Amino acid sequence: MLEETSLKSQKRSAPAQQMQFVVRPLASACLLAIAASAMPAFAQQTPATPQQVETTVVTGIRKGIEDAISLKKNADNIVEAISAEDIGKLPDTTVAESISRLPGVSAQRDKSTGKAQAVSVRGLSQDFTGGLLNGREQASTGDSRGVNLDQYPAELLGGVLLYKTPDASLIGQGLAGTIDNRTVRPLNFAGRTASASYRRVSTSHGAGEGTSTGDGDRISLTYIDQFADRTIGLALGFTRLEEKGGQQQKFNNWGGWTPDDQAKDPAGKFVKAIGGFTSDTEQLNQKRDGALAVLQFKPSKNFELTADIFFSRGETSLKKTGLEGAIAGSAGPYDPNAVVTNATITNGLVSTGTFSNYRGVVRNHLEAGNDDLLSIGVNGKFRLGEWLANADLSQSKVTRDSVRYETTAGLAGNVTTLDSITYSGFNGSNNTSVVYKTGLNYADRNAVKLTDVNGWSGGPDSPQAGYLAAPKVEDTINSVRFSLGRDVAFGPISRAEFGVNLADREKNRSTEEGRLIIKGQGPYGTVTVPGTETAIAGITGIPIVSFDPRGTLGTIYEQVQKVDTEIFNKSWSVNEKMTTLYVKGDLDGSLGGYTYRGNVGIQYVGAKQESSAFNVSATTCTGNTVATCPTSLISGGKSVTDFLPSLNIGFDIGADQIVRLALAQTMSRPNMADLRSSTTFSFDQTKGVYAGSGGNPNLDPFRAKAFDISYEKYFGKKGYISVAGFYKDLDSYILKVGRPFDFKANLGNATALGSTLGILTVPFNGSAGTIRGVEFAINVPFSLFHRSLDGFGVLFNHSDTSSSISLASAGFNVNDVGVDNIPLPGLSKRVSNLRVYYENYGFQFAVAARQRSNFLGEISDFQDNRQLSFVKAETTVDVQAAYDFSAGMLKGLGIYAQGSNLTNQKFQRYNSTPDKIIETITYGKTFTAGLSYKF
Repeated sequence: MLEETSLKSQKRSAPAQQMQFVVRPLASACLLAIAASAMPAFAQQTPATPQQVETTVVTGIRKGIEDAISLKKNADNIVEAISAEDIGKLPDTTVAESISRLPGVSAQRDKSTGKAQAVSVRGLSQDFTGGLLNGREQASTGDSRGVNLDQYPAELLGGVLLYKTPDASLIGQGLAGTIDNRTVRPLNFAGRTASASYRRVSTSHGAGEGTSTGDGDRISLTYIDQFADRTIGLALGFTRLEEKGGQQQKFNNWGGWTPDDQAKDPAGKFVKAIGGFTSDTEQLNQKRDGALAVLQFKPSKNFELTADIFFSRGETSLKKTGLEGAIAGSAGPYDPNAVVTNATITNGLVSTGTFSNYRGVVRNHLEAGNDDLLSIGVNGKFRLGEWLANADLSQSKVTRDSVRYETTAGLAGNVTTLDSITYSGFNGSNNTSVVYKTGLNYADRNAVKLTDVNGWSGGPDSPQAGYLAAPKVEDTINSVRFSLGRDVAFGPISRAEFGVNLADREKNRSTEEGRLIIKGQGPYGTVTVPGTETAIAGITGIPIVSFDPRGTLGTIYEQVQKVDTEIFNKSWSVNEKMTTLYVKGDLDGSLGGYTYRGNVGIQYVGAKQESSAFNVSATTCTGNTVATCPTSLISGGKSVTDFLPSLNIGFDIGADQIVRLALAQTMSRPNMADLRSSTTFSFDQTKGVYAGSGGNPNLDPFRAKAFDISYEKYFGKKGYISVAGFYKDLDSYILKVGRPFDFKANLGNATALGSTLGILTVPFNGSAGTIRGVEFAINVPFSLFHRSLDGFGVLFNHSDTSSSISLASAGFNVNDVGVDNIPLPGLSKRVSNLRVYYENYGFQFAVAARQRSNFLGEISDFQDNRQLSFVKAETTVDVQAAYDFSAGMLKGLGIYAQGSNLTNQKFQRYNSTPDKIIETITYGKTFTAGLSYKF
């Protein structure tokens, strides 16, 4: 086994494009029948005599499956597990992809890369899932507590354990579940082991004309050894990924905006037409280095000391090159409404026409960032008489420095002879398939200049030829833990454990932002676009100028630092001092003729939360510069106490069958950004009142009562089937709804606008509703049915989840939602996974499909803020193939190939209903091939 099992477990158990993947009741029933038919066949096998016993070394896919099944079977909690198929080889190339194949888990693909990233457990977003490394809580780069799984290279992990139910000793748990990434323990290996691998990655994201494919390299090295008569163990690992992504074509139809009061026909009559669009070609380059060191010292069975270091550093740069602009209406003070000619108009809708006064804006944007993760831990286990003591000291720290360039090119703001644009084939909703053609050649550097095209910052008094923002996040968790446990004879309790965990967490977020102006020129200044490169504006096929904006500050542009209420609202600091005390009893007994095991306990969590942030007063902020908008530092906070009882019990009902029950009070701490103490507001001209928003340092956690039940039938450690149900009653949910508020204290005597009353939208604790679901899983090798099928197997799971929770969209940062109420973020009603594999004689082959229904996902908007958006249902299909040489000169050599997203599944966002697509992203297919060598 590649990861360390608990001491308790050791004691108890020595056409492809149109392909659809749909779970049907008949298919599920057939799978159940097949599994059921295998039970007696497995049970009736004649025990082997000593002469019949053969030594079989299980490797590869089946080893990973069997190790994971052993973890699941021997756990006291309801868990799911992933184990490495070999050293440095999880089932997928990323941790998120592997986790998303577990029952009740789904993943949202990253909007830029197309790879699985944000993980939802049982219908709840990653905000509600605890993230651990070797049992220690981990820091995060985002506003939420959900860890970025990309920072944990799969090659450096020995396995992953997903706790669906908590127990009293689980620190850093989440309301939905807890993901514990685990590194190897060198003394668990029989001897010296080393491996090296190289993989070449090729991406065919360029599905459109004029786009390019991508490529990259992935290497990993692992060394594990034991010394001093196996009392000292050492594990070292290194991995590097460098990838130049393929070009992706993206299209945003501005929420399907089709105004009927903007453009006029030559007779002066208003017509309904496409409002505008943004169409980009994007390319992501990324690099990540990861390193691991584990030193284990175990001179006797009564003492063990382990120190581990996990390091990860990543660099990303996302280049966005595209064209945007209003067609029918206006997109800025320099942009007049259009007049349509040569039009085909049906029922007032322009299906084909040429629109005047078009101000096309060529976008050359760049989002780049560097992140560092350092996780250090020292753990000691030692006996004090009958007591087993466990002491742990750790730090998890992440930093992320980002930069966001936005540049605009086109016609200067004082140019009066504007461009025209023609579109054809519009039926009212098919924006992505319309043909667009501009009059101006946007690939001509003589015609298109770097300039303030639309006057987006207000016009000549505040020119903006671009924008530059540099956000930074730093998160640090220092913790110390100590526990004592011993065997007892107290009724059904066979072991007692007492523990304390002290943690200090500090998270800081800051940003510096400002508009870019052409250096040394006035508000209508222009500069020739550097270089000679051109690109294609997404799916439109329109050629445009292209350049990399890095290095232009100080040469082409000057920055005017911008400060306002929204920018100050992004800078904050939150500190948490956490005290966790727990008592836990292991259960071991019998009831009604059935033996059982499990645990019962209670966890006390005391949190002292404090925040400091900037406050902007409307009485003194008269502009958007440091001099015209002074600020003050404000702080706030409170202490919060939670008692979290839990019970896990599993009954052995014979024939390798287990029925598990679990009850718990669970909680997730608020998002760090919601705890910020800042509040900003302004006068809402449309409503005639003050309107503000901000954080709330006095928030209580999300809280829920949870009930779980699970039936599991095992076939030794080779396979299992399971059916599970869960129910969560959310007692406390953090809502964001506008409430009446008197801003008099913020305004002082400056009440020239009349009443000081207004609406303040901040997070607060309210009641929510329930979440319930059913999960089915089957994981069996076909050799259970007949020995001729040895090597074949199937993993299948399906979950159906529903929720009574309905949230007011006005309280959230929701993109183009078009509805008053939204469902629970991250919840897909149906999620299914299928993996069929073959492994024998050194050959390995697997095909996998992953499907989830529509859901409300999360993206990052152009201001670096978290934003919710509806994401359409999707199905992805992957294939893996490998061959391992087990004899001869090539023994230890492995050949590997993988194809991902073979159906070229697009990422699509929609507005209110799935037929109203507002953005389509084509990722294409990714192919990986490589070699590994184990010695």
